[in-house]
Amino acid sequence: MSQTNQTWVTEFLLLGLSDDRQTQVLLFVLFLGVYLVTVLGNLLIIILVLADSHLHIPMYFFLCNLSLADFLSSTNIVPQALVHMLSKRKVISFINCAAQLFLYLFFGATQCALLAIMSYDRYLAICDPMHYSIIMTWKVCGHLALGCWVSGVLISLVDTTFTLYLPYQGDNRIAHFFCEAPVLLALASGDTHRSQMAIFLMGVVILLAPVSLILVSYSSIIVTVIRMKTTSGRLKAFSTCGSHLIVVILFYGSAIMTYMTPRSSKEQGKLVSVLYAVVNPMLNPLIYSLRNTDVKRALKNVANQAPSWR
Repeated sequence: MSQTNQTWVTEFLLLGLSDDRQTQVLLFVLFLGVYLVTVLGNLLIIILVLADSHLHIPMYFFLCNLSLADFLSSTNIVPQALVHMLSKRKVISFINCAAQLFLYLFFGATQCALLAIMSYDRYLAICDPMHYSIIMTWKVCGHLALGCWVSGVLISLVDTTFTLYLPYQGDNRIAHFFCEAPVLLALASGDTHRSQMAIFLMGVVILLAPVSLILVSYSSIIVTVIRMKTTSGRLKAFSTCGSHLIVVILFYGSAIMTYMTPRSSKEQGKLVSVLYAVVNPMLNPLIYSLRNTDVKRALKNVANQAPSWR
């Protein structure tokens, strides 16, 4: 319900993607299907990486971390959205909204950092294979992965603090299906310029900086692959990088549209958020499993080793 101008908001009303009942039921079915595929796909990647010794290499270690971040990010948003699609009272407390915002930014920033590290890993493997095993030790991989998660916490703390320190009085209706910084700032009663600048600067740090590293890495990879003398070597190099590059384009494209560019309409913002927060976590394991022969081989090995029920 809406608050008066003198009353601090204690809960928000999430308006969702549609107020039409039939559309909400259809969205429930679609979101449920996407979430189930997301959970099964990402958990399968994690299990395969842990179970198959052939996948115990840095590339799949980082992929395992990415799948964990995808799974947690989707679980932070989709189950609540599903409940609200079937309920009349679509409210979320201020505390729960703050927690959802923090976790959403935390997992998203961690994914950004992980994708950049994965591109650097591919750069070393293809452009400097002689020193790859010397540079990418398990100790270094552990520190890099830990750094990704820590950077996610720091970025999220800054963005969440600058979003929620503002006074929220009056209208508490969020024209969205989860608590996201841009839509929350639109409801703030005070001057949001400082918060918007802080979020933009954090976006530069966690979006544009990793994108720059990815562009440099893949530019070097492309030059190295072109110089390869054998066709088989080129195909192998492109196959190991193709999946990662597709994920990078989908993830960073939607993330930059969300946090680094002005939205022309609320509906456009909702559609971009659906792609960024709901669809991308489902696509990542599908892209890696369908295009990666090592993952498909590991799945076959695990399936053959599983006990048969007779």
